Amino acid sequence: MRMTLRALAALLAYPSAELLANARAVGEALDAEGALPRAARHRLRPLLERLATGELLEVQAEYSDLFDRSRSLSLHLFEHVHGDSKERGQAMLDLGQQYLDAGFLLDSRELPDFVPVFLEFASCLEARAARDMLRQPAHVFAALAGRLDERQSPYAEVFHAAVALAGVRPDAAAVEELRRNAPSEDPARLDEEWEDKAITFTRPAHEMGGPTGIAARVRATVKARAAARPEGGRQ
Repeated sequence: MRMTLRALAALLAYPSAELLANARAVGEALDAEGALPRAARHRLRPLLERLATGELLEVQAEYSDLFDRSRSLSLHLFEHVHGDSKERGQAMLDLGQQYLDAGFLLDSRELPDFVPVFLEFASCLEARAARDMLRQPAHVFAALAGRLDERQSPYAEVFHAAVALAGVRPDAAAVEELRRNAPSEDPARLDEEWEDKAITFTRPAHEMGGPTGIAARVRATVKARAAARPEGGRQ
């Protein structure tokens, strides 16, 4: 599950030249780990192919049109749960403290509830704890998947995959409430600064690259598995 979560985090990060150059390797890593059902991996292929064959500026513009210019598709979890209420700040502090309590220091200008950060943290946990972590916002992932499905965006499959990894059926009432209370598209909120910056977690005697560093780990994993495969073995 670890490589799969990191791959999903990479796919939801602002597209980089490194990600586009290694998009097919990300797909190979997803297949190699097999944490997602085959059908779910298959549904991710259009996004992986778009990244692998697209022009960087075009792919970045598509990403920004979706996630930077629409509050209803915000990649900040608490935007959907708390909106602009005072509870949002406390929830952010609590989530950041949860990262610290697990022994990880968020080395990023991104907020703790940024989905790639959240998925990267979950990837650092044991499988059971990672699933428990994913189940908490599963209804948010499901709502975002639905909104992206309506726009016929291949990014929807990343959120469907996150729900599949959580191994739980999202609460229908919670998803419906999010649908009814979708954030308004306030133009004053659409020009917030976007930092194209690597996300990392650090802990004593251990360091892990963030979502934008996934490609190097993916390449290493694919090569290691290929080297370990017996000659004439199954692909």
